Amino acid sequence: MNYTAHINVMPLKELLDPQGKAVNSSLHNLGLTNVQDVRIGKHITLQIEANSKQEAEQLAIEACKKLLVNQVMEGFDITVVE
Repeated sequence: MNYTAHINVMPLKELLDPQGKAVNSSLHNLGLTNVQDVRIGKHITLQIEANSKQEAEQLAIEACKKLLVNQVMEGFDITVVE
């Protein structure tokens, strides 16, 4: 069966996000001063062939841990759909 894994990768909350800070500052310069904080991450979509949703999720987790995410600086969450 084919599944789609949606992976959101974000910098850990404990770490400074310089790109987010720059965007936040730019938004304030544009008059959008109600924006309090910006964090910039990435969204990755994987098409996975697996026997079950659980297997697809495990494959996505493995891909994140081995290649897609720097676990020292980033965290991730995964949603798998048919």
